[in-house]
Amino acid sequence: MPKIILVTHQKGGVGKSTLTFNLAQNISKNANVVVLDFDLQGSLSQLKELVTDFEIISFKDEIDTILNLDHDFIFIDTPPYLSNHLLKLIAIADLILVPTKAGILDLLAIKGTLELIEDEQKIANTLIIFNMIKANTTLTIDILIGLEEYNVKIANTHISDLVAFTRSVLVKGVGIDKNAQKQLDNLTKEIVTKLI
Repeated sequence: MPKIILVTHQKGGVGKSTLTFNLAQNISKNANVVVLDFDLQGSLSQLKELVTDFEIISFKDEIDTILNLDHDFIFIDTPPYLSNHLLKLIAIADLILVPTKAGILDLLAIKGTLELIEDEQKIANTLIIFNMIKANTTLTIDILIGLEEYNVKIANTHISDLVAFTRSVLVKGVGIDKNAQKQLDNLTKEIVTKLI
């Protein structure tokens, strides 16, 4: 039975697609991985021809067919708005990743996403990830305090705003950037541990 990892946040620009790509790339070193692109922009689907370590599918089938896919891990990249598929995707997900920047608007926007997850009783299966974090930012602590009211697990690993992550989709991963690879490895361990 595949492990389904949903990457969602109703706010655009929080790095959902790039994070999905990098996690899929990292996990594909040891497992059979597919990424389902539900975003109509098709950011990840446009990379299909460049990716060799895992499969990317622009998904247009019935959601129930996801459970029949023959992969170890299924990543689902969602659009930056609340689509009518989201409740069904939350329901079938083994783990829900909610990437967010450390900004006030991001904190305000996350509320709607977390309420949907709570309605489906999947808060225990949810992990908030601070993504694209600028060096030496003090806002992260303020946002952490603001997120406490939701009782959602926050990843210990924060993903920095590094060039290696930005260009990773073109060069099939973070390459030789040891800091980026360490962050990605640590986050991957957290995700796999939460799935066990």
